[in-house]
Parts: sequence; C-alpha cells; structure tokens
Amino acid sequence: MNYQETIQYLFNSTPVFEHVGAQAYKEGLSNTHLLDKHFNHPHTRFKTIHIAGTNGKGSCSHTLAAILQEEGYKVGLYTSPHLIDFRERIRINGKMIPKEYVINFVANERHFFEPLHPSFFELTTALAFKYFAEEQVDIAVIEVGLGGRLDCTNIITPILSIITNISLDHTQFLGNTLEKIAFEKAGIIKHNIPVIIGETVKETKDVFLQTAEKMEAPITFAQDKILFQPTPKHDKKGIHYHDTPFGDIIGELTGLYQQKNTNTLLYACLKLQQLGIHLNKENIIKGFANVTTNTSLMGRWQTICLSPLTICDTGHNIGGWKYLAEQIKNTHAKEKHIVFGMVDDKDLHTVLTLLPKDAHYYWTQPSTHRAFPVEKVASEALTLRLKGTTFHDVFTAYKAAKKAAQNTDFIFIGGSSYVVADLLKHLQPLPHPKNT
Repeated sequence: MNYQETIQYLFNSTPVFEHVGAQAYKEGLSNTHLLDKHFNHPHTRFKTIHIAGTNGKGSCSHTLAAILQEEGYKVGLYTSPHLIDFRERIRINGKMIPKEYVINFVANERHFFEPLHPSFFELTTALAFKYFAEEQVDIAVIEVGLGGRLDCTNIITPILSIITNISLDHTQFLGNTLEKIAFEKAGIIKHNIPVIIGETVKETKDVFLQTAEKMEAPITFAQDKILFQPTPKHDKKGIHYHDTPFGDIIGELTGLYQQKNTNTLLYACLKLQQLGIHLNKENIIKGFANVTTNTSLMGRWQTICLSPLTICDTGHNIGGWKYLAEQIKNTHAKEKHIVFGMVDDKDLHTVLTLLPKDAHYYWTQPSTHRAFPVEKVASEALTLRLKGTTFHDVFTAYKAAKKAAQNTDFIFIGGSSYVVADLLKHLQPLPHPKNT
C-alpha cells in the first residue's frame, strides 16, 4: 500500500471518533496495554508531559513543545485531531512523522493488531509512542484524546501533568456534570507527580484536591495568581504579557482565550525548571513567540487574509465560544461575515445564543457524517433571529462571504474543527511550514 491507501485502511478498518462519534469510543485500556506490551513499552523510554482539559490543551501542548524546542531538546508532540494530514498528530521538533514510517508500521504490524480490533486512536497512540522511542526523543508532550482516566494516553507516567480547564463537552462519555467530567480528567493525576490546574470552579476544584491528596501529588492552581500584568495589549506581533517571571513575553497566539493558557504555561515552565528541565528565559520567550513556526499549529484564531481581515478558529463548544464570541464582538469592522457549522454532539442552541445578532451568516456543514445538517443549523438560528444563507459545503460558504465582504469587513470561519479543516484543505499554499 502507498501512503494514501494506508491512511484509508486506518480510517476504514478502525473506528474513528472524528468520523462516527460514539461508535469509536472504547472504554478501558486493555487494547492499549496489549499494544504497549507488543512494542516493548516504548513510552517508558522518554520523558513525558501529559496535558488534559476541555479547552486549551492543544494550544498548551504546542506552545510547551515550542518552548522545549527552543531550549534544544528533541521534542515529540502527540495531538489530535488533525486538520489536513493524519501525520499532523505525530511530530518531532515540528516535523511530521514520515509517510514511510506510517506505511511500514501498518504493513509490518497489522497481523498483530487486526485481531484486537483496536480503535483508530488506540492504534495511533501506539504508533506515536513507538516512533518517539525509536527516534530517541528527549521529551514528549502528550495531549489527552478524550477525558483522561480511560484515555489510552494514560499509560504514561509523566514528569508533569496539566489540566487546563473543565466545561461541559463529550457528556455522553464523561458525564453530564462538571464534577463527573473533572473526575475523568483528574484520572491523569499520578502518584507523587506534580499537577497544574489552569482554571477551576468550586465543583471541579474539590475533585482535583481530593484526587491529588489521594495520589500524594503536589497540586498548583494557576488561577490563584496571574503571573503577568492585567489587560495585556494586542498588536500585529501578538499579545504582550508584561512582568512575567521570565520578563516581558509576546505570545504569538492571539485568541482571547490564550491569556488563560499563557498563565497555565508560565506555571508549567516554573515547575519544569524545579524538576530539573533546563529552560532559560530567553528560550521561553522565543517559544511563546514562535509556536506556529516551531510546531505548525493551525486553527487558533488564525489569520487567513488581512484585507478583509479573515480569521478561522477551531473552538467548538460552549467554553470556547464564550471567548470567541467576545473577541468577534470586539473586532473593529464595518460589517461582520460569519461562516458557521457544528457537529452533532455539541450544544448547537447554546452556542448560537452567543453569536452576534448583527452579523451576516453563511450557514454550512463540514464534510463529516457527524455534522449537523445545514438546514437544522439555519432553522435553529432563525428561532434566535440570526438570519443567513445556507451552503452545503464550507468552501462554497467561504467564497460567498469573501465575495460579499468589503476590505473593511471581518470574516470568521468556525464552529468546529471540521469546518476549519474543510477550509484549510482548499487554501493554497497551506499555512504550515513543516508539513513535508
């Protein structure tokens, strides 16, 4: 099989959450342990940092990897989902896993894993850990796929655990209360391993405290003290954070929600230094300023065009849209044009209530079986007096918005990672420098 045939094999022969949702979710770690044993426990051969959370874990994972790369470490990065190419999930120093490695992994190991009927994520995690071990990375930043306690990344014993925040998402798997979701996320807290919690509310803080006490894990609540001056300023370079423990920092990622992530990451850098990971302040500053260059991160308040200003973002749940809606509202423009679609396990109605009333809407649906039909999105929006035009694919909707917009207007594309993925797949050149 060539690369495309190999990827199609992976998508078609294993349950893929991004494609079929709940059917792909496998509770328990039995397959993960069998795969891990087969490959001689590769995750034990490198240091790891484990990052969970409802929102922000992807941005935090990429930023932390960028910082460690600036320090000169060989850094593995495992994240999900991908937007354009499967190999985005598995990187070393920003460069994607080679196509040949993926092909050979499937060709050489399918006789073992096929009888197990693993999920796509179980198999992908085994592939990542094997690749990182063979390439002898110094440290790997591992993003949790779903939840934490039963996520197949949770076989690792990291040097540091990070939980960014908790909000209602994936409730069919993780529970329908903040406490239940926090319990699942807290499952990554390991015995005597420090953990940093980015944001909490009373219901979640008690869960984290109890779990940390049980595991004898030192716990830090980042929101208890903000490690930079309030009201950081934005400009074309990024967000300026003054008086951090490492001096003034410019964060390349400019989404409003990144301020919370930055505070969590500053605590993480301090803790890593205490754990003996060498990080000098110059490289920390460089890491924050060079996230997309170092890691090829896409889809986080990403600028597609300057005239008219065009932004896409993968925010896809209530927690993320509370920040996105505010940032869209505060964007200075003559008119706002919003290309919007969602997938069917999200709270469509509540997210729609957060959208501005005075924008021009281009309702659409991403190319996944899990998408809300565009007719449902438009119908639900109409009950909230949000009017727009329907389009059955994202790029057609984007082209219509671009045609209608003046140079002084603002265009936003989002509502789902899959909406952003469908957009980026059609844009050339692709905005990720290390996809080779």
